[in-house]
Amino acid sequence: MAHVTRPTKPLTSDALLEEVIQSLNDDKAEEVVTIDLRGKTQMADQMVIASGRSSRQVSAISEKLVQRIKDVFGLSARIEGKDAGDWVLIDAGDVIVHIFRPEVRDFYQLEKMWMPAGSA
Repeated sequence: MAHVTRPTKPLTSDALLEEVIQSLNDDKAEEVVTIDLRGKTQMADQMVIASGRSSRQVSAISEKLVQRIKDVFGLSARIEGKDAGDWVLIDAGDVIVHIFRPEVRDFYQLEKMWMPAGSA
């Protein structure tokens, strides 16, 4: 018999964001930044950008986050780039998460593209 994951929390954008941030903090992600996308794009309500110290840590953080989203909300998030571990994208619907190695994050500078002008 297949194991069915039963959600432990109702799925809301805010609850999902809270769980993502908690997971990243639990797994020692660095420089976690949240960008509110509401009113800027239809793709998601929030974007979270974080760093891991190595490819191995980036992959581990992303695997644990995807599992936590599944365990807590019963949601299967899409994940890209986990095998390389340089830049992992997790699409959890209302929240999109980017986890980078620091050098890759510096190169792409996603924060500058999405943050409001004048914020740092």
